[in-house]
Amino acid sequence: MKVLNLYACLGGNRLLWDNCEVTAVELDEELARLYQERFPNDTVIVADAHQYLLDHYQEFDFIWSSPPCPSHSRMRKTNTGEGERQSKATYADMKLYQEIILLKHFFKGKYCVENVIPFYEPLIAAKKRGRHLYWTNFNLPNDLGDRKANNFIQSKTKDLEIFHNINLNTYKGKQRKDKIARNLVDYVAGKTIFDTARGIIVNKQNTNQSKLEL
Repeated sequence: MKVLNLYACLGGNRLLWDNCEVTAVELDEELARLYQERFPNDTVIVADAHQYLLDHYQEFDFIWSSPPCPSHSRMRKTNTGEGERQSKATYADMKLYQEIILLKHFFKGKYCVENVIPFYEPLIAAKKRGRHLYWTNFNLPNDLGDRKANNFIQSKTKDLEIFHNINLNTYKGKQRKDKIARNLVDYVAGKTIFDTARGIIVNKQNTNQSKLEL
C-alpha cells in the first residue's frame, strides 16, 4: 500500500505502520533528517506538504495530513490580547480546509486529516478523539487506543520524548523541542486509524464519515 505522510515531523503517527511504502514530506530540514534516521526505509522529501499534496495526491492509496495547528488552537485565542506577553490576532490558516475539500472531492483512496480542536466551531464536520479532530472518508472506531500522558501540557521535553519514543537531542532547527514533541499524534492512535483504512482498502469497502461528534 502506497502511503503519503504529510507534515511528517518525526512520524508520531507513523511509528507502528507496517507492510506499506511511505513517502514522508516535511519542510523543516532538521526534522526531515531525524525522521529519515528513524525510518530509513521511507522516502523523505523536504518540501511544502500543501503543494506536494496537490501535485501528487493521485499516486497514493492512503494519505495522512497533519497541517500546522497554532492558528486554530484554543491556546492561541487564550493568549491573544493586549500586553507585551500577549499574541496578536492572526488569520486562521485555511490550508487545513483546502486540503480536506481536495481530498473529499478528488482523492480516490482513503485519507485522514488531523488537527487540534479549534477555538471556533469547525467549518467542516469531523470526529473528535481525545485532544484531536480527524477528518476522514471512512468511519473511525470510537476508541483509538490513545495512551494518556499525565499533565500533558505541563510535561517537560524529556518526558514527552520518552512518551513518544523519540530523541530530539541532535535537533538544531528553530522550533521549540517541547512544542515539536507535544504536537505529535500518539502512535497507538496512528496505528488504529491506519489499520482501519487498510482494512477498508483491502476489502474494497467505502463508508462515509459520519456527523460531527463534539
